[in-house]
Amino acid sequence: MYVRAARNRDELWLLDRIEELGLDEIAFRSRDYVIAVDEETGEKGGFGRIRIHKVEDGEEYCELTSVGVLEGWRGQGVGPHVVERLVENAGDEGFSELYTFVENAEPYEELGFLPVDESDLPEPLAGRLSEKRGDVAPDAVPLRLSLDAFTMPERHREAFKAAGSEAEDVDDEDTAEDFGIDPDSATYKYDTGR
Repeated sequence: MYVRAARNRDELWLLDRIEELGLDEIAFRSRDYVIAVDEETGEKGGFGRIRIHKVEDGEEYCELTSVGVLEGWRGQGVGPHVVERLVENAGDEGFSELYTFVENAEPYEELGFLPVDESDLPEPLAGRLSEKRGDVAPDAVPLRLSLDAFTMPERHREAFKAAGSEAEDVDDEDTAEDFGIDPDSATYKYDTGR
């Protein structure tokens, strides 16, 4: 497994998975995402993004959001490695801290995130928390990570090295039948009859 930047051709896959997992797709831009990919099969197992919030006075805040791991990949360190890559990206963008709003804080706290009192959230993030609670995560709690406090438990590293999909093999290849075409009797626009 490895985590890479999303590409334009990943956009449809990302949108489908975001909808499937009931995640937040506000201000969607595929280039903001990273994707965990099995290096042997090319199968995608997880994803996430950072979102930058700008304030009129020039201050900027970074949010970790839309982190998802597909069912067959859970419990194998995929989520923590997606978060690790996003933490690196936030650092590359010049941020020293990162915020997230999640319903289950425990996996994030294990990586170094700490709870934040709602009254201590900067204005754009307080509004973002309300938005998130209204749309996709009614019980979301705010967490903050000082980037230098990020830790990756060794068990996640080992699990990620050996990660493999536990889901049944699914053929993602589109076929003529998927579009209602009988490949044995169909003629095509440029068919020369040879």
